[in-house]
Amino acid sequence: MGALAIHAVRGIPELRPGDDLAALALAALDRFGLELRPWDVLVVTHKVVSKAEGALVDLDTVTPSAAAVELAERTGGDPRLTEVVLGETHRVLRASAGVLVCETLTGLVCANAGVDRSNVPGTETVTLLPRDPDGSAAGLRAAWLAAAGGGPLGVVLCDSFGRPFREAQVNVAIGVAGMPALTDHRGLTDTTGQLMSASVLASADEIASAAELVMGKVDGVPVALVRGLRWAGEGRGSAELQRDPADDLFRS
Repeated sequence: MGALAIHAVRGIPELRPGDDLAALALAALDRFGLELRPWDVLVVTHKVVSKAEGALVDLDTVTPSAAAVELAERTGGDPRLTEVVLGETHRVLRASAGVLVCETLTGLVCANAGVDRSNVPGTETVTLLPRDPDGSAAGLRAAWLAAAGGGPLGVVLCDSFGRPFREAQVNVAIGVAGMPALTDHRGLTDTTGQLMSASVLASADEIASAAELVMGKVDGVPVALVRGLRWAGEGRGSAELQRDPADDLFRS
């Protein structure tokens, strides 16, 4: 569109199971003089969604299995944490010192199946990924839609993932509602008249990564408002971003 504005939504308190995240985010927007408009996108870190939904585990309540103990010995990890990771894992793809690369029950590929200790009160509590990230995104969208004048309105749930052959992490979309996760340019011509046959952009991932620039990892900003986008249709949620394992050259 030529211009994009990204606003950090500050002032959302520490979430606890059962808290109304949608209402707390609207209140925070109001305090900073921001209101939702049609074509806005709200990017929400999965951590606050997991907390509100109660996707938390107290490691003191976990008894590790023999498999978890053996795997923890190989990686130098906490057997209790490893047990929780295995419970969220369809398949362990790689195991090395300090990390497990897992395919989660919902098909995501990430470190430790998304189980995380960071930004969680208490040293013995970990968060899990939401059980249904697209459903969580859709629920937030439904709660925010009226405030956005009936939409269109996009919601992206995000988490930080590593990437093959690249250092560091970027925010990616793990849940999407109200907008397509992909922008497909196949069948169009480029500026030189060449027919594009493989140009599909992971636009929801790009939005999540852009939003992370104002959200940060240690700044206590779990929501960002992205303004200036347009899209066609509502898409099929984050499933559009999942590559078929049969076509994945990096997965074994």
